[in-house]
Amino acid sequence: MARIVLIGEAMLELARKGGDWQLGYGGDTLNTAIHLARAGHDVAYLTALGTDPFSADLKGRWAAEGLDTALVLDHPTRGTGLYAIATDAAGERSFTYWRDSSAAREMLALPESAAALAVAARADLVAVSLITLAILPAEGRARLLELIRQVRQNGGQVAFDGNYRPRLWESPAAAASARDAAIAAATIGLPTLEDEQAIAGHPLTADAVAAHWQNLGCAETIVKLGADGCRLPDGTVLPPARLLSPVDTSGAGDAFNAGYLDARLRGATPVEAAGAAHALAGWTIMRPGAIPAQDS
Repeated sequence: MARIVLIGEAMLELARKGGDWQLGYGGDTLNTAIHLARAGHDVAYLTALGTDPFSADLKGRWAAEGLDTALVLDHPTRGTGLYAIATDAAGERSFTYWRDSSAAREMLALPESAAALAVAARADLVAVSLITLAILPAEGRARLLELIRQVRQNGGQVAFDGNYRPRLWESPAAAASARDAAIAAATIGLPTLEDEQAIAGHPLTADAVAAHWQNLGCAETIVKLGADGCRLPDGTVLPPARLLSPVDTSGAGDAFNAGYLDARLRGATPVEAAGAAHALAGWTIMRPGAIPAQDS
């Protein structure tokens, strides 16, 4: 079985349920990690949490989902970030974040991080996102980029999602620079057309996005197109099998990534993997929360 390590920031999640707010958890790479663990893979999550009861609860919940938490580092003074989701009548979501003092921002500055990175370097697949890069200071960002270069040089797979959050970057140009450095180390690219257009500041085609990523060295690039489906590495556009009226789109892209990676690790072709990705994303958006309960 392949060994998978995902790296990023996990946060507490406040989601409205009726007239109340319900406490959960989420984060782009974490959502993907949990879907992959549910699919039966050997998955570890590299991040940092605090030493508070909320952080301990999160680690326990992840272990119950089948995640290996050995790479979850403890920050002595920082805590876990928080975000709230507001969902409109069409299932589209908006987020409010409280993450400036998140422990994950300093995960690669902790003394234990060197050992954690050494473990990650031996993985068969490492997955990161542009959000992972965004939350790290310059030194941590450089260490993460060096890790994924090493994984690729070692013959491992590197999956990169260009998940763009403008508020996390000083400028679109800074985001583009970090994105391009990660693309050059990636073997599987998972950009979203909307994010790429936001970074560029003007409309782009899926073909143009794919060409940019592939020219930087990421041959297997799948461009996510929202309700229109995805563009495969060969240029084919695969729509979802059926149109859905979503309940909550907050974890759609993360579920797509998990479905695609799961299928590819099992030997599926890109078109077969994209079909599996659409199916898992479709299941997710018909239920509330970024990581719906399995029995929901």
